[in-house]
Amino acid sequence: MIHELVTPLQRQTLSGDVYEQLKELLMSGRMMPGQQLSLRSTADALKVSVMPVREATQRLVAEKALEIGPGRVIRVPMMTVSQFREITSIRANLEGFATEQACPRMNERHLDEIETLNAAFNDELGQDNPDGTRLISINKDLHFAIYRASEMPMLLQLIEILWLRIGPILNYDLRSGSKRLEARAISDHHTRLVKTLSHHGKFVKAIKTGDMEGAKAALKNDIENAAEFIISSGTLVISD
Repeated sequence: MIHELVTPLQRQTLSGDVYEQLKELLMSGRMMPGQQLSLRSTADALKVSVMPVREATQRLVAEKALEIGPGRVIRVPMMTVSQFREITSIRANLEGFATEQACPRMNERHLDEIETLNAAFNDELGQDNPDGTRLISINKDLHFAIYRASEMPMLLQLIEILWLRIGPILNYDLRSGSKRLEARAISDHHTRLVKTLSHHGKFVKAIKTGDMEGAKAALKNDIENAAEFIISSGTLVISD
């Protein structure tokens, strides 16, 4: 499984390189709650020794992005409804603030990147059978393109820690439902989730016009609407 998700590293690497790849898998929804991570399989996939993988996973465990379960198994944590709501509340405030701060700092390069990602998202969503995993990955890239423009690295780091927890939830329904639903039903349900996640038009437009309050409000609405959809689905999070 892990071989299909990571890119082999071409040199003996430090644990930081492994950490960045695993972090990206978590943040972009390529791993799901409850999924186990084998140190040996991950090391083989990355073509490194076990030691840097162990160091990277220990760092992710410290950040609560991974956990050590019974039998010392390393896995992606499950999440309760109350935990999910708490993270959503924190995200709405932190990411709303980052969006607000990004608006006056936007330059042509930032805007071009945001426009390109927004167009890529809309193009994929318009396909007959859109790739849900790709949509979630583009959604993440678009959000962080905005947050990076705030030029507040400590704020960005805090947001990344939250996305390490929330990323696996975003793709949970598609992955966990694949054994019980027809493929088209999964696609339709997941597309509705992604549409709920990504009403990009409003906050992209607000950012382009320098409307700080409008961009902040649209971003918070985007996060909160997506959270309610995920909770209402009944399969994405574990009840308290």
